[in-house]
Amino acid sequence: MTTIWRNIVHKLRPESGEPGLRAALEGLIEDHTDNTRPLGEEERELIANTIKLRNLTVRDVMVPRPDILAIDEDATIKDYLALQGEDGFSRLPVFRETLDNVIGMVHIKDLLPHWGETATPIKDLIREVLYVPPSMQAYDLLFQMKLTRTHLAVVVDEFGGTDGLVTISDLIEEIVGEIEDEHDAADQGNISSRNDGSFFVRARTPLEELDQSLGLHLAEEVEEDIDTVGGLVSTLAGEIPKRGQVVELPEKNLSFEVLDGDGRRLKWLRVWLNAGSGADADNGAGAGGGTAS
Repeated sequence: MTTIWRNIVHKLRPESGEPGLRAALEGLIEDHTDNTRPLGEEERELIANTIKLRNLTVRDVMVPRPDILAIDEDATIKDYLALQGEDGFSRLPVFRETLDNVIGMVHIKDLLPHWGETATPIKDLIREVLYVPPSMQAYDLLFQMKLTRTHLAVVVDEFGGTDGLVTISDLIEEIVGEIEDEHDAADQGNISSRNDGSFFVRARTPLEELDQSLGLHLAEEVEEDIDTVGGLVSTLAGEIPKRGQVVELPEKNLSFEVLDGDGRRLKWLRVWLNAGSGADADNGAGAGGGTAS
């Protein structure tokens, strides 16, 4: 961990007593800009990402409504565990009747004192969330989360409906890059073969690495600004495709299925070689199943 990141982490702590996250980060940037010691690549990236965060709104970083995983307030701990187990999220928003009425969230660690009490209603464990407009600066939301110790915000549109949600992890990832946890299989490589002949591929995998594994020449033939498999898939789709969506590259006889992503970035893809579509591959060779995250 670099010195600059240690300083940023210190400023994020509520007990630090500093005047505010904005002033703290701006001070760090100025200090390192004036420092005669050459900045390392990681430090330059942290500073650049921090500056970029100041230009982003909540709309730019939120998980859009269609990708929100939420649970009804009348659900039990058993229901929560079943839903949480699908994606491994540590926090789930809780709604009353519809997703347009999010009343709070439940954190997985709040279940520990009730372990085994699967019939306990989750409404007894609800924590508060923030409600913010999509036009709010992402920088300001991070500061507000720090002050209130509230790590999930519901993005509310002009009509009072739920437009999306943002966690503190989403905001910090804008500065430090994607944060992986135990659910992300850190010891797993970028590409893993499946018994059905398909491959699980991290979206950030360089095209050259996919070329080597599958015997392709994608890196030589695509546009120069496309460096990763995820970038190629998003370019082909003309947008960031949603989970379950299949994107095809007919000239290479390739199909890409989105296994995991959050509406802003792709994380895991399933790739078929010599298949017309994901559906064809399933019918011809059987499904690999599961979602890597």
